[in-house]
Amino acid sequence: MTESEATTVEEAEKAIPATEEEEEAIAPEAVAPELYVSISPHFKSKESVSKIMWTVVACLQPPLILSVFIFGFQTLIITLISVLSCVGTEYVSNRCLGRPTDSIKDGSAVITGLLLAYVIPPGVPYWMPILGGVVAIYVTKVLMGGLGYNMFNPALIGRAFLVATYPVAMTSAWLPPIRDASVFKYMGAGVDAVSTATPLYILKHYGMAAVIERFGSLSVIYRDFFIGLRPGCIGETSAFILIIGGCFLIYKRYVTWHIPVSVIVSVGLLTWIFGGEKFFTGNPLLAVLSGGVIIGAFFMATDYVTSPTQVTGKIIFGVGVGALTVLIRLKGGYPEGVCYAILLMNPLTPALNRWFKPKRFAPEPEEGA
Repeated sequence: MTESEATTVEEAEKAIPATEEEEEAIAPEAVAPELYVSISPHFKSKESVSKIMWTVVACLQPPLILSVFIFGFQTLIITLISVLSCVGTEYVSNRCLGRPTDSIKDGSAVITGLLLAYVIPPGVPYWMPILGGVVAIYVTKVLMGGLGYNMFNPALIGRAFLVATYPVAMTSAWLPPIRDASVFKYMGAGVDAVSTATPLYILKHYGMAAVIERFGSLSVIYRDFFIGLRPGCIGETSAFILIIGGCFLIYKRYVTWHIPVSVIVSVGLLTWIFGGEKFFTGNPLLAVLSGGVIIGAFFMATDYVTSPTQVTGKIIFGVGVGALTVLIRLKGGYPEGVCYAILLMNPLTPALNRWFKPKRFAPEPEEGA
């Protein structure tokens, strides 16, 4: 058989359809893989909403443990009541509205309860977190359509409601830090008997000299405030623990650094420029370590639903939160402005997402097409 005849035979054999036995004998790796066509996103991840939420819950546990030793055992009770109120409100609301009740398992209501407790004073009555939790979940989340549809941060709406309806308790139930192991010290004492003033209140009404007189030299103030030994809300006092938790979320890529850094830098920079008696004489480090800047920057302003998704939008959002915080602190009626600054920026999120869209790779559609 010549070479040309052999080639003709091989071509003829290839043209003959293979039998079922021959197809089964073909190696699996020789078979072309099946192709699936689906809508975006095409990048899959093992992360889920529930896993992310419960990771955030875990990151919020160290501030709670510290608060027990700083303000007493009643902070644990307040936090537990707040969480149960939020989870219970979501369950009952969904049950009454005919919606699935398994949403309480994703951890979002637990986060709302924790954050609500963390931004209220440690000396409030136990019924106040119940009321705040109902408003945070039912009004801000359930009535808006559930998780992913709320325009405002639920925990901050709950806090704002409590401040508006019970301003005395929300602005005077501050407790001085416990510097021994007496975690039950404030359990039976009345708030009026042990209440104190926050650093921001003293700074706003009496000046920097009064802050130093009350809390010690600047080096002592920086050390104590960084650790968490200062009057304040339940979960906002320790910048050290909150930064560690926030950095872990950034490491896990659950949040990005753009919003936290832009909030903290803008608060410090604007306070340095406008926060003193003259320009460029303010104390930026004190402004960042006091109040709720750290917890707001890492755990509230970065909320998936109420914050932008694109980098430019995140930076503008963070700068806006920082600028409004400083404006409220210096010119507003309240010494702290983080809560209202975030709430004022939340409605701008859809606009920021629209203005700063990701780059389009497909060609623009032709007119009339």
